[in-house]
Amino acid sequence: MKIVCAASVLFAKEAFETLGETVVIPDRLIGPDDLRQADALIVRSKTNVDQRLLARSHVGFVGTATAGYDHIDIDYLRERDIAWCAAPGCNANSVAEYVVTALCCLANRHHLTLDRRVLGVIGCGQVGSRVVEKTRSLGMNALRNDPPLEIATEDSGFVSIEDVLHQADAITLHVPLTKSGQFPTYRMVDSHFFEHLKPGCIFLNTARGEIVDSEMLLFALHHGAPAHAVLDVWQSEPFLSEQLIEKVDLATPHIAGYSFEGRLGGTAAVYREACNFFEIQPKWTPNEGLFPKSAEITLDARGKSDESVLYEAARAAYEIEGDDKALRQGSKTDDAARASHFDMLRRQYPDRREFTAVRVKLLNATTIQAKKLAGLGFRVS
Repeated sequence: MKIVCAASVLFAKEAFETLGETVVIPDRLIGPDDLRQADALIVRSKTNVDQRLLARSHVGFVGTATAGYDHIDIDYLRERDIAWCAAPGCNANSVAEYVVTALCCLANRHHLTLDRRVLGVIGCGQVGSRVVEKTRSLGMNALRNDPPLEIATEDSGFVSIEDVLHQADAITLHVPLTKSGQFPTYRMVDSHFFEHLKPGCIFLNTARGEIVDSEMLLFALHHGAPAHAVLDVWQSEPFLSEQLIEKVDLATPHIAGYSFEGRLGGTAAVYREACNFFEIQPKWTPNEGLFPKSAEITLDARGKSDESVLYEAARAAYEIEGDDKALRQGSKTDDAARASHFDMLRRQYPDRREFTAVRVKLLNATTIQAKKLAGLGFRVS
């Protein structure tokens, strides 16, 4: 058996070599010729899997080691009777921690408080639900908006998008990209959305770039609504808008879900599904000796705000401002160079551990500060 894996799939060789010959190729360079003799294709979000790619192959199984799968033509796979899987929830905690880190960063940068602020969470599936849980540890109050989930669960705790716009001090997006159905999300964030934001609102998008009308966002930022913005995803990736990069507070290269644990979970989920499909007993388990080291910090909280303490701990796990700086370094170039820089940052992204891998020796802290850190997952002593 031959398996083709995208290079961004963590431990691709170690895992899938237990099933057969495994060829690892840079994500965007995987082409039809590479798949002619392949039985399986394992990718992440940078590889578009469609008729153009698969028409001349006899691939029987496609797996994406990501939660989302809008880069896969599911209708075509069904038509060809090709089995497929994604890894729902694999990077949900990673994205939620990105949102927490971004909020703490902006709170410190702009001297804001998060306690008792209102967060609007649009999309409350695997990621959104974790965002709600974690931001409660920050002392924030969450408003949940998810019409499909509200209908499916008959949960009375959801609110309308109008309520979110009027009440939320910060809004974060966690919906899938859809262009059809009762609640399409393609460009759902438009001029009406920005016109009705609460003054001073923070806007975050870690879902998909095409959910937002980028021209409307740029126009809105020029007019102060939202007051601050964080973008990890972009319309027409890898071709990013230089003007939008310059205008947002934090700009990162679609890596919110790129924690080591998130990527590992994606590989593990697809590996299990591939074993099931090919009826092979799983043999691979991750070698913990290859895991990046966890962090240990001593944090003196004397005289510091909750937001300052939280951000200092978060930075031990994830230096979000470093990712922002790295993306901006390649922004003042032509479109092709900017796209190449974006792909390079994703391809060479360093290992990033989640909060549970960080030990915090906390000094002179309040009980509330210790509780907030522990609630976010840090190992506090």
